[in-house]
Amino acid sequence: MKKKLVILSGAGISAESGIKTFRDADGLWEGHDVMEVASPEGWQKNQELVLDFYNKRRQQLKEVKPNRAHEILAEMQEDFDVHIVTQNVDDLHERAGSKKVLHLHGELLKVRSIKNHHYILDWSEDVNLGDLDDNGNQLRPHIVWFGEEVPALEEAIPLVMQADYLVVIGTSLQVYPAAGLIDFAKPEAALFYIDLKPATISNLKNPLEIIVATASEGMRILKEKLSKK
Repeated sequence: MKKKLVILSGAGISAESGIKTFRDADGLWEGHDVMEVASPEGWQKNQELVLDFYNKRRQQLKEVKPNRAHEILAEMQEDFDVHIVTQNVDDLHERAGSKKVLHLHGELLKVRSIKNHHYILDWSEDVNLGDLDDNGNQLRPHIVWFGEEVPALEEAIPLVMQADYLVVIGTSLQVYPAAGLIDFAKPEAALFYIDLKPATISNLKNPLEIIVATASEGMRILKEKLSKK
């Protein structure tokens, strides 16, 4: 039986593909205050701005492609039962060939009804004011905004609990509730953290092996390490 390899991935893995990380150094996101474009309050204030912002992000996806880190993760499915729990809203894991991907913060290529969060559609083009569900309600990006619940967490927790190997890549895991996921690792699970500038992850129950590298280089090193186990 294959060992279970669970990956907690964040913006750093997509940055190598040219997708800007969530916040640039100046605290702005593509020139916008994050709360303007990623909060229920921002949506209430200016729906057109929010839709335009995510339309541009969606179009950007057509210009980027998976990098070596995404590809190595897909290749590792041959030897491990790989589950990816990602904070990213792009589809680069899927395009690289990963089969089991759980998006904590939603997906750019989906929309949902503002009234019914179970009404979700695949959507690859722009979303405009006037794009409605079957009951005449406006469609919005299928993105978890600040202050909203993270329904996928309930699915993510059992995956982390079952992991033989748990790998944190491209995220400092500073943002809750996702940050709490690592605490669910079983005592015998091996933990790895891949980051060029690793943050301190405190109060861990398990020993943590830090690989100071880019996502692509770190995944190459990790694949080599795990192939020897």
